[in-house]
Amino acid sequence: MKYELFYWPSIQGRGEFVRLALEAAGADYVDVAREDMQAMLDVLEDPGLARPPFAPPFLRAGRRIIAQTANILHFLGPRLGLAPESGATRLWLHQLQLTVEDLLVDVHETHHPAGAALYYEDQMPEAKRRALYFTMERGPELLGYFERVLARNTSGRGYMAGRSLTYVDLSMFQIMAGLRYAFPAMMTRLDPSLPGLTALHERVARHPAVAAYLQSGRRIAFNEDGIFRRYPELDG
Repeated sequence: MKYELFYWPSIQGRGEFVRLALEAAGADYVDVAREDMQAMLDVLEDPGLARPPFAPPFLRAGRRIIAQTANILHFLGPRLGLAPESGATRLWLHQLQLTVEDLLVDVHETHHPAGAALYYEDQMPEAKRRALYFTMERGPELLGYFERVLARNTSGRGYMAGRSLTYVDLSMFQIMAGLRYAFPAMMTRLDPSLPGLTALHERVARHPAVAAYLQSGRRIAFNEDGIFRRYPELDG
């Protein structure tokens, strides 16, 4: 099947978690809005869709349109060989991915705590307070949780669940990469307590298909329009 991914063409954002899964699996896909932004808007504004997506990212697979990052990955995982076909492990992966989504909300709120419609410059005092909470409490708490999950997968070989690469491992790679970009001081402080996640990040980066993607023009660079933004005044 050829998949169509719909997401904003100039940022990694939540769409990058889906891109990483498609790229790692060598899937046949097109990043629609990077070629035709109007095509994405047409889907969002289509009055004939009985089950319309609220916002990107969403995926078209045949006649189905699936939205929400965790939901898309739950659908794609077994089809791309990045999750078991069924069973408790698949549900566990979905639970972990939903926790990744929680972390992304926290990251976004470090620079937009008062409202997404406001510019960062209009909410800097609130952002500094929120970022201090994230860098000193919430970020370490969530990363510590993922580190414990990784350590408790004693049947695996350094993966978050099971014995082989899953979409959650790819998501944790993106989380580590994004946090190192946005909060280098925080991550320098936390890295010694996260040996498992550090090793997982390096392992995923060496995966042949992922490595090729990271070196390609398809990988959008981190920037100050996405979720992970480098504002030195917010790092701690």
